[in-house]
Amino acid sequence: MAVDILIDKLTDCLVERSTGERVETEYRMRAMSIQPKDYKGWKFDWSKTEKAGYNIYELFLVGDDTVQGRISLRIDGGVADVDIVESAPHNYSHTGKYQGVGGHLFAIACQISMEAGCDGYVAFTAKSDLITYYSRVLNAQVARGQRMFLDEIAAEILLDKYIRK
Repeated sequence: MAVDILIDKLTDCLVERSTGERVETEYRMRAMSIQPKDYKGWKFDWSKTEKAGYNIYELFLVGDDTVQGRISLRIDGGVADVDIVESAPHNYSHTGKYQGVGGHLFAIACQISMEAGCDGYVAFTAKSDLITYYSRVLNAQVARGQRMFLDEIAAEILLDKYIRK
């Protein structure tokens, strides 16, 4: 699937848009299979990525079980291969409740890659009109066609911003 999430801003963790306050986050891999009720109102059918063998990771505020965003990935060929990345509907676009969700989700992928011994490498397929955008915002590089990747340098930047506080 082609990734088409917009990175509203690279922030230190998530920032509540209305107040400018930084909020603490945590993420977890889904332990139970995702059900249609879990992604009602979301853009993607998250059950398809799960059935294709991808793990779904969800981003939360500490102490709050409201999902702020999701990313699906699997370790494949020495990289964390991302299938879908999506902010929760209440965080869509520049009017969403929290800034930084998209960048944080990619940082989660970098962390999973590091933990799997893949040096932070993350691969994904970008929508063609977002290739230049991901290169600029995430320091992603083009592998071939629409296929892009984050290397260890890009991963370190995201990990320092979102995971290593």
